[in-house]
Amino acid sequence: MGQAFRLLSALYHDEPMLEIWSPQATVADWLRVESALARAQAEVGLLAREDAEAIAAACRPELIDLDRLWEGARTVGYPILPLVRQIAGHLPPGPDGRVHYGATTQDIMDTALALQLVRSCDRLIELALEFGDGLAALTEAGAGLVVAARTHAQQAVPTTFGAKMAVFLGEVSREVAELRRIRPAVGVVSLFGAGGTNAAMGENAARVRAELARRLDLADTEVPWHVARDRVARFGQACSLLAATCVRFAREVVDLSRTEIGEVAEQGGHHRGASSTMPQKANPISSESVIGYGVAASGMAGLLARAMEAGHERSAGEWQIEWLAVPQVAEYTAAAVRLAAGTAGSLRVFPERMRANLRLDGGLLMSEALMMRLAPALGRERAHDLVYAAAVRARAEGADLVSTCTAELPAELRAEIGPLDPSGYLGEAAAVASAALREWKTVRNGGGA
Repeated sequence: MGQAFRLLSALYHDEPMLEIWSPQATVADWLRVESALARAQAEVGLLAREDAEAIAAACRPELIDLDRLWEGARTVGYPILPLVRQIAGHLPPGPDGRVHYGATTQDIMDTALALQLVRSCDRLIELALEFGDGLAALTEAGAGLVVAARTHAQQAVPTTFGAKMAVFLGEVSREVAELRRIRPAVGVVSLFGAGGTNAAMGENAARVRAELARRLDLADTEVPWHVARDRVARFGQACSLLAATCVRFAREVVDLSRTEIGEVAEQGGHHRGASSTMPQKANPISSESVIGYGVAASGMAGLLARAMEAGHERSAGEWQIEWLAVPQVAEYTAAAVRLAAGTAGSLRVFPERMRANLRLDGGLLMSEALMMRLAPALGRERAHDLVYAAAVRARAEGADLVSTCTAELPAELRAEIGPLDPSGYLGEAAAVASAALREWKTVRNGGGA
């Protein structure tokens, strides 16, 4: 079966996540569910044990002709009927009529989906922990590294690089905790038959479902979810949040690595990020790809809310949205986190550029600090207006803020100003970094955020 060429996925992807959603793994999960179903039915006496074991022996991926399976699925619209026919074709009379006994197509596919979602959560948690570890190292190493905080893309007040990274680390802490919460919520068996009543299995229906859940290490439920897709949508939301954090981190790297700022850079390497025409270029290629993957993941996750609109007891098209969106949400998110983790773990930081940038604009970075020095004597509003006027004049004349402001102050207030060192106006920056590191340690050890 041919596949569309996706350039970004050809360049960067997460192989373990691709494997979870590969055609081979998906069919193997369908077979695993059919096998476990037969054995669960035998456990409660709905099938003979020898029939169940024969069915289980026939539910082997190597026995399935995938080309014939997809051809049959295109005719039916769904893959389970042709899959069941192939399984039955490897069985003698008797067991061949017990395959898929009393189940419906969506029971098999949704139970297999639950297995895939659980494995996807596991992989995303693994990747997010790597990302968090990289951020934690940057937070700890940069706890005392003074840098300009920026609001509305302009220098605002001093902070530390560690405090800046701590905000990202806090997000990842919460997102790891959310993925851990989502994991058992999406790992739920589905076995309710054609219309959600499981009538075909008779009085043994609930026992079969419980046994199937036990064999697959999934949670049981007494309420069908053929059209209740909130669990799947929540998986998409968790992916979307994690992907968006990766995008925000990537944009920060892109912005801080601008020639005019130059405070960080992605890892180097011969021709890494090179241009075909500009020899000087070292583009932030990992961060650019994170943005591509992360935005695409969030966009695809939004489709899963539309899949929740299915009516009556079975959807008429909404389910197919998930067939497209869920694998891509998982794959794109995993790739974004993997790239972001690699960037966080190898980011080059340039303290000398950070110090130089603090001195830009004639010390205007310290305007709030100067205002607060004068506020006790003048009141905040008057101090604000005085410093504002000095800032306008200093910027227009290319002069120093403090000297400009001091010249307009009464002599008795000039002594109130004193030296204005960015390292002395950091507020809770150190505490922010410490708090984020403590929270990450808790999450890293399996606790909640």
